[in-house]
Amino acid sequence: MDTAEQILAQLDEAARAYRFANPEHPYSFAIDARLHLFRDDSRWALLIELVGYNPRAGNVVDVVYTYGNCLTRGGPGCENEDFLSRIDNMDEIENDDDPECLCVDGGPVEIRGRRITVDAAAGDSLEDVFRLLVPEHRDLLLADEDELRRRIPADLPRVLVLDEWWHRAPERYDQLPGGTETFQQLAAVLATGDLAAYRPTRSPNTHWTNWPESGSL
Repeated sequence: MDTAEQILAQLDEAARAYRFANPEHPYSFAIDARLHLFRDDSRWALLIELVGYNPRAGNVVDVVYTYGNCLTRGGPGCENEDFLSRIDNMDEIENDDDPECLCVDGGPVEIRGRRITVDAAAGDSLEDVFRLLVPEHRDLLLADEDELRRRIPADLPRVLVLDEWWHRAPERYDQLPGGTETFQQLAAVLATGDLAAYRPTRSPNTHWTNWPESGSL
């Protein structure tokens, strides 16, 4: 099994190459996030999901960032297959005359075949509309088991799931994962299997309100 230092080295290398999860990505309005740890005695994987509304992509996209020593294909970070579009009826709900705005009261928004009415009015910004889907419908936006395991072994046990955590200081774009309490502790969990190694002292900041510059471009 890799040591915690080796695990952090992979995460830091990904961050230096701009392949580490960034909740404040300027192209994507932050909506939701989830983190998964998988391990056994010799293998580890850390997956971070960032759900955001990306106007350039014309959809809500769940990006699954994947790291580990047992990737079945691709490298650390995200590949094309890791960008998962969620909204099935963008052509029905986006206003052609006023792009990035809702064109009809209430939607509905269709996700994976389910049509969901939202408490929103025509003209509301789509990032605000899509944020209304959380928390009641967040599992429709986040990855299912098949999507999560596209690039890791199917038999690798999951040991921890976080729906919120302290990611980094929003103003510290240069801060590497290895320099944060959160990822130091998570690396220790992955290296040892001791879940007690994750004992955060900082309040979670993955809620979209903590990343005001997301989607700014």
